[in-house]
Amino acid sequence: MKLNLLSCDAQRPDKRAIAKCITEISPGIGEPLSSELTDILLDGDAVDIELEDKNSGSALRALRKLDIDYEIIE
Repeated sequence: MKLNLLSCDAQRPDKRAIAKCITEISPGIGEPLSSELTDILLDGDAVDIELEDKNSGSALRALRKLDIDYEIIE
């Protein structure tokens, strides 16, 4: 499943928690790349990631908990 992370609406977004979430839900993304993607997301640009289908439900809940808006691409 592919996602487009659109924005983070949290008043005070937790960069570490967002980066950790991206690392955990998306296969093949390590910590340095997830930190870079988090910075891009918090700067206001959209980020594309791919999820493993078996984790999609819990991954989407984790993103909602962090106040991250997303759209499902595939």
